[in-house]
Amino acid sequence: MGRPSPSLRSATPMKASSEDKKGYRRLLPSLTALVEFEAAARLHSFTKAADELGVTQPAVSRQVRTLEEMLGVPLFYRHHRAIALTSEGEALYAVVAESMQRIAGAFDRIAGGQHMQEVVLVTTAAFSRFRLMPRLADLKRVQPQLKLRLTTQMFTADLRHNEVDLSVRYGNGKWGDGTSILLYDEEVFPVCSPAWLRANQAPQTLADLAHAPLIESLTNSEGWMGWDEWFQLAGAPKQKLDFSLQCSLYTDAIHATLLGQGITLGWSRMLHELVRDGELVRLTTMSVNPRNAYYAVVPHSRGTTHTVDQLITWLQNDLQD
Repeated sequence: MGRPSPSLRSATPMKASSEDKKGYRRLLPSLTALVEFEAAARLHSFTKAADELGVTQPAVSRQVRTLEEMLGVPLFYRHHRAIALTSEGEALYAVVAESMQRIAGAFDRIAGGQHMQEVVLVTTAAFSRFRLMPRLADLKRVQPQLKLRLTTQMFTADLRHNEVDLSVRYGNGKWGDGTSILLYDEEVFPVCSPAWLRANQAPQTLADLAHAPLIESLTNSEGWMGWDEWFQLAGAPKQKLDFSLQCSLYTDAIHATLLGQGITLGWSRMLHELVRDGELVRLTTMSVNPRNAYYAVVPHSRGTTHTVDQLITWLQNDLQD
């Protein structure tokens, strides 16, 4: 099977509209082929796609082969025990996945959301602990039909291989497994507890701060900046820092800071309530605005439903206080 010949696309001026529509339909493959291609691309496996769709592996392979013959290009690299999308396959997958999202969203909106809508949301532990948990009552008021299933992760997982409806990530917004929607930017500054400040003199300069008991959270787990990068962006000369405590999780670093163990980096959006209520104290006016920001990421393989859209809007509005 090849591309339609030029003669099949030609039409007289009086029949242009009708013929164009017929030609447009001839260019489209069967929906079955597109659905099976999307599953194979998302799961990186013909066998897994077949299991998900309740068909046989040869049936999926046959539908993909039909698409390749129609387009005249391979959509997958076929290795011994794995498949991978070609550049043409990536381009087709992005369009097909987005189209399926729009269809699912239309069905969700037409249905009217009369039943409980479950959304699987993936965040870091810090985002969950400091931003979501204090506001769950407000979320329930705004979306009473929402049934939230919250999953926390230390590392960014590929959304193509997980049953996830929405992810909150910190970074540059450029990820290949989903569509990114900006939530908000950040400001980072030193914080301590009132008890520590009563027992110690507040640092007045960057040099004073560098010699204070600093609490570090390891940035390779959640992607945030650490003290070394903060000092560099704040304009301090490069120096060796002697940390009083290092934690693998930001939540542990904040807990230690609340207990008066030292000074840590405060992320304004994360710690808004703790600073507002006086449980943590911002030290000096020194701060850094990172280049990265927080984004809501909708997987290409999932539908952008009305429920998910509402949740994203709530996150955007809520996190601008």
